[in-house]
Amino acid sequence: MAKTVFALKEIYFSYLKKFPALCGVDLAIEEGSKVALIGANGSGKSTLLHLLDGLIFPDRGSFSAFGRELKERDFSDEKFSRDFRKKVGLVFQNADVQLFCPTVREDIVFGPLQLGMGREEIEKRLQRLVDILQIKDLLTRPPHQLSIGEKRKVAIASTLVIGPEILILDEPTAGLDPLTVRHIIDLLNEENAAGKTIVTATHDLHLVEEMSELVFVFSQARRIVTSGSPEAILRDTALLEAHNLVHIHSHKHKDKIHVHPHAHWEHHSES
Repeated sequence: MAKTVFALKEIYFSYLKKFPALCGVDLAIEEGSKVALIGANGSGKSTLLHLLDGLIFPDRGSFSAFGRELKERDFSDEKFSRDFRKKVGLVFQNADVQLFCPTVREDIVFGPLQLGMGREEIEKRLQRLVDILQIKDLLTRPPHQLSIGEKRKVAIASTLVIGPEILILDEPTAGLDPLTVRHIIDLLNEENAAGKTIVTATHDLHLVEEMSELVFVFSQARRIVTSGSPEAILRDTALLEAHNLVHIHSHKHKDKIHVHPHAHWEHHSES
């Protein structure tokens, strides 16, 4: 029987105590699963990912990780905080949040060095990710000089190099070329096949089937309205339309107006 790694019950969270971001969220994620969060811009997906990573804490409700209810004070315990950071890794939507060292190499090895990993093991992990993500030519470059796609690959490498049991990703394929998207999806599926839990927030509905086995749908009310297999969710056009995940597009052909639903493939800056 699979273990539950995250369990959320009636979670509420507001920014500055007055801007609601999560309104009664219930969620359970099992060890080794591959989960996608979908929903319109502003529906609470990014906020939920930050909560799962222990960066913010609910105003009310119960948040448990690895069978233990978490409180903000738990992270003042250095050993607990270090163990949690080894287990859970987050790739932010904005890669610039993660990249702050003079060179790409220094950014990638910063995390494992801080967590006390040996240099030989760090180098071994670094080389594996450099080969998979094809970033060898970037290692000596300053991160601020990279393209959006290059920054995203470096941010993913800087998280994966730690070897977290749970990998949380916020729009990991946004703004990337098709080949890079392919490399990242293959890498995430490889990590999942090795037993890692993958949680991804995405607007790329055409990638949901490859990136998940279970999908949670957020509404504009900032709560989860349903969950199910990717196949079931994606064929429910009424559900996708109701939650602003597809739009109706019309065009004229031979003097007739044709109306079709289209998925929101474009990427948004916030979620």
